[in-house]
Amino acid sequence: MNRLSIDCDCNGNPAEPDIHDIGVLASADPVALDQACIDLIWAAEGNETFVKRVESKNGLLTLEHAEEIGLGSRRYELVNLDV
Repeated sequence: MNRLSIDCDCNGNPAEPDIHDIGVLASADPVALDQACIDLIWAAEGNETFVKRVESKNGLLTLEHAEEIGLGSRRYELVNLDV
């Protein structure tokens, strides 16, 4: 979760990030991973533009549907591996 821009990765000239780098996340459950990313963005400073974009596109419906059809769970536990 570094250099988070509101623009798609496919955009050759994405907007500059408003959110500081959050770090690296990993999971065997893609739905839990995406939910954790969203939750960390919602808690981050400077998230207003990103949150507004996700909400305007109903971006959370993807996570809800993914869980409904059994692709994973939106429940997760963050484990910090920093020493």
